[in-house]
Amino acid sequence: MDLQTRLVTAEELERMPNNAHIELVKGEIVKMTPAGHQHGEIALAIGSLLREFVRKHKLGKAYGAETGFILSHNPDTVRAPDAAFVAAEHAAKQKRREGFFDGAPDLAVEVVSPEDTVEEVDGKVLEYLQAGTQLVWIVHPKTQTITVYRSLDKVHVLTIKDTLDGDDVLPGFAVPVKEIFE
Repeated sequence: MDLQTRLVTAEELERMPNNAHIELVKGEIVKMTPAGHQHGEIALAIGSLLREFVRKHKLGKAYGAETGFILSHNPDTVRAPDAAFVAAEHAAKQKRREGFFDGAPDLAVEVVSPEDTVEEVDGKVLEYLQAGTQLVWIVHPKTQTITVYRSLDKVHVLTIKDTLDGDDVLPGFAVPVKEIFE
């Protein structure tokens, strides 16, 4: 980091005009390219499935892309997964409904874009897990696979022949991986 760079806080980011398509990583603004149509289709498919399941079973809240989650403070990191879930007991602890969610989601879903690097994706996974996210799904449209992280040493790769489930984070949630890529 350049010594002249001033770190930005989550509160400052919230107040910035036109703060769409940016995230905050350790106090530094990271510009995000708008998603392509395949990325958007997949993110919506997963987000829709999550929302329907979560509402039906009254498990908490499902969130769509662009929802900011404050993963750390001093310096602040705000990430916006492509879809997310927060259990009811965690959602109830939020002091306000406006602004970013103060804390990590229980489930974070990231759909990999063609311009994403391995380092960027790995960095997001690490940030989510360190912040307390219990389950991370990294969706790879190019290979039609989903990498499921429970921790850095508990990783499983699913193909279109497998079923994606919510484990104990979303008990009972299950969808054929193939459906996500249709």
